[in-house]
Amino acid sequence: MLGSTLKSIREYAMTLFRLDASIRTEGSASREIADIVEAEWVAAHPGDAVERRHIGIDVLPASAWGHAITGSQTPADERSADQQAAVALAATLVDELLAADAVLLAVPLYNFGVSQHVKTWMDLVITDPRAAAGSDPLLAGKPVVLCTVRGGAYGGGTPREGWDHSTDYLRRILADVWGADLTVVEREFTLVGVNPALDDFADLAADMHQGALASAREAGKALAA
Repeated sequence: MLGSTLKSIREYAMTLFRLDASIRTEGSASREIADIVEAEWVAAHPGDAVERRHIGIDVLPASAWGHAITGSQTPADERSADQQAAVALAATLVDELLAADAVLLAVPLYNFGVSQHVKTWMDLVITDPRAAAGSDPLLAGKPVVLCTVRGGAYGGGTPREGWDHSTDYLRRILADVWGADLTVVEREFTLVGVNPALDDFADLAADMHQGALASAREAGKALAA
């Protein structure tokens, strides 16, 4: 009886894959939100695995994408050492996504665009045949939570409306190209309290912060389910 119970537990064990892209080791706003999502998932799946990759700190090599592209077009026994390493790295990144039952991404907006670390990660993933155009969507139906933060405000009617060139791109890749069941948790005005020019927005920023934390808890519960 005990053996069959343990076998059943192993069969139903789940894995969460978490990707962080902040360059900060302390005080990351995107990490704060993702931590709440992860905590909800872990509470519902005690003892199950959380696999991590922190591309903001353990940076993927910028040259790997080019080597992966040329390597994928070269017979395996003719690839250079750089091509072999890049193709293997891309395969590992895809393996991490495919092995996970749920995915959590913590991605800040940097300089109005997609973090270079995230772009490198996505470009490398797409070089793998399992993620290439024409193949089945990489994350088809898989629950994914994207936690994204912005230092300023970019909503409708603000002076910088339309300056966020990251979030829509991430939606296109994760949901439209990779087929993920995507939930986005967003927080703006993270630089209030840091940049004195934004001090007048302290109350609004505090409300946005609390709203983001509440949304993260809801998203974590849904992800765990």
